[in-house]
Amino acid sequence: MRIKNILWNLLFFCFTVSVLAQTENKIADTVPRLLDEVVVTAQRRASKNLLVPYSVNTISKKYLEQMNPRTTPEALMGVNGVFVQKTNHGGGSPFIRGLTGNQNLILVDGIRLNNSTFRYGPNQYLNTIDLYTINSIEVAKGTGSVQYGTDAIGGVLHVITSDPQFANGQSRFLGRIFGKYMTNDMEKTIRGEADYTSKKFALIAGITKRNFGDLVGGDTTRTQTPSGYDEWSFDIKTKFLINSNTQLTVANQFLQQQHVPVYYKVVLENFDVNEMNPQERLLSYARLNTEGKSAIFKESEITVSLQQNIEGRNSLKNGSTSLRKENDRVRTLGVTASIFSEFNKNWTANSGIELYQDKINSTRNDVETQTGVSSAKRGLYSDDSHYGNYSLYSLHHFHFGKLIIDGGLRFNTFNIHISDATLGEVKIKPSALVGNAAILYAINGQHSLYTSLSSGYRAPNVDDIGTLGIVDFRYEVPASGLNPEKSLHTELGYKFQTKKLGGMIAAYYLNLDDLITRVKVEGQFIDGYQVYQKENTESAYIKGFETEVNWNVMKQWDIQAGVAYTYGQSLSKNEPLRRIPPFNGRMMAKWRNKKWQGSAEIQFACKQNRLAQGDKDDNRIPEGGTPGWQVFNIYGGYTISRFQFNGSLQNLLNEDYRTHGSGINGVGRSAWLSVSMRIL
Repeated sequence: MRIKNILWNLLFFCFTVSVLAQTENKIADTVPRLLDEVVVTAQRRASKNLLVPYSVNTISKKYLEQMNPRTTPEALMGVNGVFVQKTNHGGGSPFIRGLTGNQNLILVDGIRLNNSTFRYGPNQYLNTIDLYTINSIEVAKGTGSVQYGTDAIGGVLHVITSDPQFANGQSRFLGRIFGKYMTNDMEKTIRGEADYTSKKFALIAGITKRNFGDLVGGDTTRTQTPSGYDEWSFDIKTKFLINSNTQLTVANQFLQQQHVPVYYKVVLENFDVNEMNPQERLLSYARLNTEGKSAIFKESEITVSLQQNIEGRNSLKNGSTSLRKENDRVRTLGVTASIFSEFNKNWTANSGIELYQDKINSTRNDVETQTGVSSAKRGLYSDDSHYGNYSLYSLHHFHFGKLIIDGGLRFNTFNIHISDATLGEVKIKPSALVGNAAILYAINGQHSLYTSLSSGYRAPNVDDIGTLGIVDFRYEVPASGLNPEKSLHTELGYKFQTKKLGGMIAAYYLNLDDLITRVKVEGQFIDGYQVYQKENTESAYIKGFETEVNWNVMKQWDIQAGVAYTYGQSLSKNEPLRRIPPFNGRMMAKWRNKKWQGSAEIQFACKQNRLAQGDKDDNRIPEGGTPGWQVFNIYGGYTISRFQFNGSLQNLLNEDYRTHGSGINGVGRSAWLSVSMRIL
């Protein structure tokens, strides 16, 4: 098959280039290098990626400005080892090491986005982060439970928003206006930003308004109606220099999406209306950073946060006069405190405490459309449920010449209280103790070998225990007596960074126990849907490898390439694990000078026909599996004075394709243009 030949040739290319890197040392460095960037997520401290004994990928602000992805989830489609599933146009759920949904942890500025109603499987929550507020995105794979707590089984996705900077000299004000248009009215975006900086006070703020028309697919699907929606957001972040050792950051982020259709339900499940209205997130936090003089309290950080997530759902079946209106509101109060200790030149540590408390309000009203009469029913979750998440952790980093040793422990306990008509009064207090250890050997300043071992867990949440209603294509009923999911992840990797070549290769094995899965209740149906209930029924493993390379061919040219392979198997069911991404990858060539930049890429995935029974029952996956695909895109940009122009031609061959497990097809042949103007 032609696509398989392309992929295997690309894999051979990556290996060959990594071997050539061993001897390359003659040409001056001309561009930022792949592993020279500083990352913080994997170890809760700033370290050069080449010296981090875990697999970490980074998306920079410059990349986001040049490539201009439509949404935050779609920004991840170019990250090696991350596969993005799109249930609907207004969603997007990343797969890390074969896992997604509440088995991956999402952070915003170090604050948990995951809450107690995060769903098993794909969800839309990452899309509630405004793309234009982001400074960088870090993806730490296979590790994170010790560093950040529950849910980080597959890994951690950390979104770091833009920071205002203090002025070295005079105060100044900067502004920016940005606009973007995509053909067929698929996107219309406008954003305004203000940036003020002085010696002791700095501020950055912005407003974004977006309209997404119905997504137009490839040569067969064409316009997918309904799929468009509206979005607006507001953000502000301020920093105060209290004294030479102390800074205070106060920030607010708000995003609301309105009338977000769930396309596949309208097309495949006989709905006249099925939409999210609204999808909304509000995050406010204050953070105090202090530099100390003692070895134990070298640096300290205290953060108080208040986050609110609202998910509304409207559904109306064809031929029915009963409109179901559901609304789930989760308020999360968070308090975290951490210290950085520097005991000696070879030994540093990060330690801290994290406290999060959720309160869930869930309602449902069935409205008779002909009379307007509304009747209140139980929501998807038990109203006024509470979920406490409390933990202590300590991470230690040792540096002995060429040898780096990393390890830590976290104790996490939970207090879950649900009052349910079906289950009665439910009070459970699960806990977990997890650890990690890693060793990296820096062969020289250009090459490093590492191995790591990380245990992880995911505590049952309110979505696991208290769900009652239609989820995807099932009817789910509450469950009790669930235990935490557990994992053990091992990885062996090699990283290299020379003057012209950078890259990595990693192989991993992830063992999973006590997985919480939906189990069919045979012979029971509600509203025409098969009934399911969650249980700790499954043990499984996931194994795979990832490799990528960045080659500075000459002064103005770069080639980037990467592939990822994932294999998942359920030991309990003796069948493939659900939702495993196919073999996939990307290759990109980039060119630039002082004013112009351009790039061309191919993204591809093989057919996925290793299907679990749950995949076969999923109406989003074609019979026999999801076909393979390859998509060609071209990007370009020009900068002059205060203006920056960027544009793209996408899916040049107009291929009709769908990422595995998605409920909507990808964009067909199309184009977009963006203009940014700086105001001095």
